[in-house]
Amino acid sequence: MKEVPLKEVDWKPVTALGKLVKEGKISSIEEVFALGHLILEPKIVDILLPNLQEDLLLIGQAKGKFGGGKRRIFRQTQKKTSEGNKMKFTTCAVVGNRDGYVGVAVGKSKETVPSRDKAKQKARLNLIRVRRGCGSWESDAAEPNSIPFAVEGRCGSVRITLMPAPRGKGLCVEKECAKILELAGIKDIWSKTKGQTKTKLNLIYALVDALKKLSEVKVKPVDITKLCIIEGKLKSEEIIPDSVSTKTSVQQQEAIEA
Repeated sequence: MKEVPLKEVDWKPVTALGKLVKEGKISSIEEVFALGHLILEPKIVDILLPNLQEDLLLIGQAKGKFGGGKRRIFRQTQKKTSEGNKMKFTTCAVVGNRDGYVGVAVGKSKETVPSRDKAKQKARLNLIRVRRGCGSWESDAAEPNSIPFAVEGRCGSVRITLMPAPRGKGLCVEKECAKILELAGIKDIWSKTKGQTKTKLNLIYALVDALKKLSEVKVKPVDITKLCIIEGKLKSEEIIPDSVSTKTSVQQQEAIEA
């Protein structure tokens, strides 16, 4: 995993949200999620999350006499045509700040480098806010080291169940899924999988589906304090009142451009 360097030179935003970010009217990623804006420019995430880190997941497998069976970041496929074999490379990237924000995406191209770059850029656009907490009955720690409750995600035949774990247990999950949870800021977790888990992409998509479902469950105010639940860096209720004027300015600017 490596930290992404921040480069703001020669960036010309084309969306209303991007212009507000460059002008400094929106200074945190929490405001973007609280107002429900879509992120359509990868540079927005680089500016609002300067400590963003990225990694590539091992979804492919090497072929050949000496490298057969070794995991690699590129999944190679071929299409038979009258002109010959047309190859395509698929790459899966994950980005996160290790504090409640993570994004996963897949990039495809006829060459390796473009597919890798596409995956990294699309992962920034797919950024989600992860709800964390301490829902394990074995733990009395007052910190969001795990998830607040059990949740299940699915994709194809794959089913993955994430369960809260006590502090110090670690990430008891498949290696590539552990990379995603680590960049999301989750330190301890139990997991259970079913189905054709050898299909890495389906397993990764199922994990992302489970992380999204964490934020879809309604939680009582009493349980928020009891389970130490936080969503992202700050609670959305703390920033919504300060961002109403920003939402109005975005709508006015979009109306003028239309």
